[in-house]
Amino acid sequence: MGLPVYRIVIKERDLQQMENQIWSDKFLPATFSNGSGSQSVQIRYRGGHTREYPKKSYEIRTSRATYHFNAEHDDPSLLRNALSFHFFNKIGVPSPATQHCVLQLNGVNQGVYLRIEAVNQSFFRARKIQVRSIIYAVNDNATFELKDIDTDKSKSSLFSGYSLMKGTGEDRMRLIRFIKNIHAKRGKTLQKYLNGRLYMDNYLKWLSGAVLTGNYDGFRQNYTIFEYKKRKAYGILPWDYEGTWGRNCYGKAVASDLVKIRGDNRLTAKVMAYSAYRQQYKRRLEDILASAFTTQQLMPVVRKMFHEIEQDVYRDPKYKWPLGMFVNEPDVIHAYIENRRKDIRRELQNL
Repeated sequence: MGLPVYRIVIKERDLQQMENQIWSDKFLPATFSNGSGSQSVQIRYRGGHTREYPKKSYEIRTSRATYHFNAEHDDPSLLRNALSFHFFNKIGVPSPATQHCVLQLNGVNQGVYLRIEAVNQSFFRARKIQVRSIIYAVNDNATFELKDIDTDKSKSSLFSGYSLMKGTGEDRMRLIRFIKNIHAKRGKTLQKYLNGRLYMDNYLKWLSGAVLTGNYDGFRQNYTIFEYKKRKAYGILPWDYEGTWGRNCYGKAVASDLVKIRGDNRLTAKVMAYSAYRQQYKRRLEDILASAFTTQQLMPVVRKMFHEIEQDVYRDPKYKWPLGMFVNEPDVIHAYIENRRKDIRRELQNL
């Protein structure tokens, strides 16, 4: 039995407008169906450099929900995002639900896609998490640094690198103050501040997941900050984990030890400066290594996903890799898990 099929019908002039203006974020009207009735939706292209690919990704807004249909064009397995979010959910970090599917556009097969739940107010409501603000880390400047990563000069705004998805100007200013304070405060004062403004259990779980899956880009962008309403502290969850499990975001094979155990942004460096947090993080990693991050736990998930999409990948007209690579991807992921476990065990000795 094949994957579910989603069908998009859009007027040719609107489709041509999207093609002519690939960087536009303007939504256009379309009709959307999955075999059980159709509905009116709004559609646009989404992503960064991937908008220039022949297999593009889409954001689709229905009257009740928003979904991202990711082409996963740079991932030979088409599994890495789905596997990553499955793993993060297993270790207790709220992460988007996913579903592999086939996408048709005006009757033409576009190939295998990954439908990803949008991280918005509905996402948190469904998980009974009350949030005050939702902020996306949208580019490499989302490092909690005072300086621009490209120019090494002071940022014109400390909100550079971020996009406010839910909240007000006060929520924007609160994140700016947080970034200022983690640089200005020292010693026990900073530790107390971090303990109050950062939900440390969530942060260390997220850090563990980013480090174990090997998302090199996951510390400077590709994450969502949310502020717990009652706790009044920041939490973090993952986004865009295509470059993981042994490959980078362009699908190139990378060494399993590319990402260091302490991650790579200023906030993580501040947290890791305290022995109490390092010990807490060490215990968290050891727990995950003993439970969720094993081939015994993960490979059945990989094989199930692989077999579910296999036949439709062979029929995907826009799959860009040799099919032999796709067939071998479960082995690539298996080897990565085994090697990554050794890397982390080795680094834990010096944490």
